[in-house]
Formats: sequence, structure tokens, C-alpha cells
Amino acid sequence: MVTIISRTGSGGWNARSPRNRTTTTWSRRTGFTVHYSAGPTTQTPRQIQDFHMNGRGWSDVGYNFLVDKDGRIYEGRGWLTVGAHAAPHNTSHIGVCFIGRDGDATTAAKRSIRALYDEANRRAGKTLSRTWHGGLSGNSTSCPGADLRSWVQAGMPASGGGSTPPPPKPGTKAPAWPGPILIQPPVKKTETARRWQAQMRGRGWSIDVDGWYGPASERVCRQFQAEKKLSVDGRVGPDTWRASWEAPIT
Repeated sequence: MVTIISRTGSGGWNARSPRNRTTTTWSRRTGFTVHYSAGPTTQTPRQIQDFHMNGRGWSDVGYNFLVDKDGRIYEGRGWLTVGAHAAPHNTSHIGVCFIGRDGDATTAAKRSIRALYDEANRRAGKTLSRTWHGGLSGNSTSCPGADLRSWVQAGMPASGGGSTPPPPKPGTKAPAWPGPILIQPPVKKTETARRWQAQMRGRGWSIDVDGWYGPASERVCRQFQAEKKLSVDGRVGPDTWRASWEAPIT
């Protein structure tokens, strides 16, 4: 079971009453979709609700649940109320929003999102598809950002939040290219960068495994590209990613 902060009452987040609501059933729920608010981590559920109701004219906050950087889970529309987060998938998909921008999602936040997913599966009595906003048909958006998108694509690992299992030994088949291409500036934190850094450290390179692709990571990338006779551009794309696993250590 997960602990969820209710909309109202003692300890609640002081939600406004919805103007109206439409419910669905677990038999019609087929997916679980991750979003981000694209705002500061200091946003409150009430501020997001006010924007949705006043600014967009919606009947309530658009999401079924919200999660902050400390891992606190807030009830939005709840399990079986149709949301307004990813049309035309609002009836079939539960929408969960991380309160923050790309790269802000903490281990605690990711664990809570995963816990919500597991609880949704338990209540539905089946395995729901793991999705992200921009990955749904009819939704051309960068939401929920590169970091959370990569985390969902990696299976939403609960251990360590966005961390991944120990890297395979060099010479094994590379995992599927998850994107996005790693380049700086600007310096960004992504799950793709963390996985690549972990693999390069496993190969013996001196590199921090922190998910931030900055000047130090780019230097390692350029040195590796030169060693493997790849195009030396300092970018980790599909070719460099594949070589990081499959090229022999020299």
C-alpha cells in the first residue's frame, strides 16, 4: 500500500471541489502515464489545480496523482476519475505528475511514482503499460523531460530511483539506444547519461556516474571516440553508445 495525501481534511492539501467529474472502471484502465509540471519544485498541488481550473478552464486538476521531490504523493482526481492529462487517453490511462522540471526528479520521487504504478497494477488485477506523456499517440510534447522519459523506458526501476543495474561487461551486446543524444552545453542530467557513465566506468575510464553530461563526460567521450576511430564530436549518440558496450577494451 502507498501513503497518499488526501485532497481535503486534516493533513490534506486543501483542494478545491471539482466542478464535475466522470468516472471509469478498472477494466477500462490499460496504462499508467508519467508527466512533469515543467515548473519549479516549489509548486504546490493547489497552485497547479488553480492553473488548470482558472487558466485552462478544466473541472479540476488534470492529473490523477502528483508527486513532489521528497516523494510525497498527493491525490489528484484519484484512481477511477477520468483525468485531463493526455487526451484521448484520459479514460484508459492514469496520469501521474512529478512536480518539477527535467532533471529535478529525485530517487524519492521516482520510488513513489513506481509505488503508485505497482499499486495501480494491484488494484487493476493486471499489468498496466508504462508510458510517458510524449510517447502517447496524439501527444506531441517533450513532457516529462529526458530524464523521466529514459527512466520509464528503462522499466521504472524502483531501486535507487533512476539508477540502473551494474553495466554489462564490454564486449556484450549494447542495450537499445534510449536517447536523447548527449551533448553539452547546456549541461543536462538524464538517465541515458547515467547509464553511459556507468558503462564507461566499467570499462576503466575515470568518470563520475551522476547523470550530468558536462565537460568532464564530454572529454571522456572524445577520447573514447578517438580511440575507437569514431567521429570525434563529443556527442554520445547511437554509434558511440553501441561502441561503449560492444567495442573491445584496448
